[in-house]
Amino acid sequence: KKKATAVACCRTGQGVLRVNGNHIDTVQPELLRAKVFEPVLLLGADRYSKVDIRIRVRGGGFTSQIYAIRQAIAKSLIAYYQKYIDEASKKEIRDILVAYDKSIVISDPRRCEAKKFGGRSARARFQKSYR
Repeated sequence: KKKATAVACCRTGQGVLRVNGNHIDTVQPELLRAKVFEPVLLLGADRYSKVDIRIRVRGGGFTSQIYAIRQAIAKSLIAYYQKYIDEASKKEIRDILVAYDKSIVISDPRRCEAKKFGGRSARARFQKSYR
């Protein structure tokens, strides 16, 4: 839905989560920090204890970056389990996340509509007068 993009790199490690080189506990704003931890809290720390996830995020605003980080964490863990563990555990993780909130795994396809001629925005037209 928004312009923010987050790229996650998931590899075997000690359970470190980093966003743009900083620890995940320092993500701003504090009010939305709980949203970033949703995939971790849903799946439990034991699933994250064996992987390191590095996330690069850019574009958009505060809120859309938070949602992009949240989705990147979830998708990277699903991909890691599919590639290195097994398909059954990947399906189990995906089902847990989708049952809680579909937007954690599936992105929102809505985008900003382009402006057209004859008006000031995508849908609004200039006022018509006869004199």
